[in-house]
Amino acid sequence: MITKALSIAPAKQLESAIPVHLIALNKALPAPMAAMAAAQGFNGQAGKMVVTPDGVCLGIGDGKDPLITGAAAMALPEGQYRLAATLKGRKLEMALLGWAMGGYRFARYKNQKPVPQLLTAKSPEATRAILIAEAVQATRDLVNTPANDMGPEALEQAAREVAGLYKAKIKVMTGVDLLAKKMGLIHAVGRAAAEPPRLIDMVWGRAKDPKITIVGKGVCFDSGGLDIKSAAGMGIMKKDMGGAANALGLARMIMAAKLKIRLRVLIPAVENAIGAGAFRPGDVLQSYKGLTVEIGNTDAEGRLVLADAMALAAEENPDHLITLATLTGAARVALGPEVMPFYASDDKIATGLTRAAKAVADPLWRMPFWDGYESDLSSPIADLNNISGNGFAGSITAALFLRRFVPENIPYTHFDIFAWNPKNRPAHPKGGEAMAIRALVEFFSTRYG
Repeated sequence: MITKALSIAPAKQLESAIPVHLIALNKALPAPMAAMAAAQGFNGQAGKMVVTPDGVCLGIGDGKDPLITGAAAMALPEGQYRLAATLKGRKLEMALLGWAMGGYRFARYKNQKPVPQLLTAKSPEATRAILIAEAVQATRDLVNTPANDMGPEALEQAAREVAGLYKAKIKVMTGVDLLAKKMGLIHAVGRAAAEPPRLIDMVWGRAKDPKITIVGKGVCFDSGGLDIKSAAGMGIMKKDMGGAANALGLARMIMAAKLKIRLRVLIPAVENAIGAGAFRPGDVLQSYKGLTVEIGNTDAEGRLVLADAMALAAEENPDHLITLATLTGAARVALGPEVMPFYASDDKIATGLTRAAKAVADPLWRMPFWDGYESDLSSPIADLNNISGNGFAGSITAALFLRRFVPENIPYTHFDIFAWNPKNRPAHPKGGEAMAIRALVEFFSTRYG
């Protein structure tokens, strides 16, 4: 549990904890530690550590990574530690959060190494760091759980547990009920799986507060459908519900912080399986909005399930509609696994998100809704195709497809996230990850705190 990695403690307990000294590059060390550190080639390099009888020296390099304390939580042995440096405000919050995020262990199926515990005095920064860390842990746990234990039914149960924690209202449409409600895209993508498709709908907050709606892609496993992925391509497709996991993680943060928001979370939960009922390339499907969609590729299924949920969300005219989705490989080609592209129809929102992302080290990069590529989604027999077909600008054309299901008067922001760390780095262990949601909760806290 991440809460074991970070704990608020009384002054007496703090005194007995092992001090962790944060050492900048080329900065002089306290005299008792200097010789031992020098012998091990330690010079304050980011993430490098030296353990001495007088405590731990952790290099923070040039100080550009505020979550660098996560390196210590990933490497140190079990024990109780404290920060020797006197930090305040954002620097303290980020140092505590970095340790908590680095102290994450996914232990559902295997005993993991014990977690080193960072003790800290009670403060608003500590409370906030724990709140965010718990949501990050919950998000990672959902993404890391394989599809045999995290199918549409289990994802629904996870949403019900979150709703129960914060007394949110929840309802679910399942199977043929989706067809009755004209959710043809969600039903088509999920109908071949053993567990029926469903649309999870959770609402929290006061009706008079600003309406924020989050739609999270909940494809619990993506085989690619009849346009089947390669074995390598399916290797981490348990993470294809990472948008839903992050939507639930963001909901946890918003509700725990009691932001003045009327929050709605919509999760189309499906498995894109191969079977007698699978939808086919060339099929034309009817969407909830009324638009017909020709299927150019069954492996572009995420945008289909999102589209129906988005059209439903738009009916109540939210003040801000957000989609979180592990949508395209093109996004990774463009920006790699660490920087998340986002698309925003509102410039002020985009500016605020960019500022928030920088403040909390949750990197985002704005990409354009480039109108010139709209025609790439045209179809000779339907209102639009679900792919462009030419191989260019895959993340942009996916975002443009989604935008077709949102009225122009509703501010819309789309995040094409990865939800995965391909390797260990400070505060970011390999595996499932919370991405963009720390920036989002910072943005919302500024607006609706």
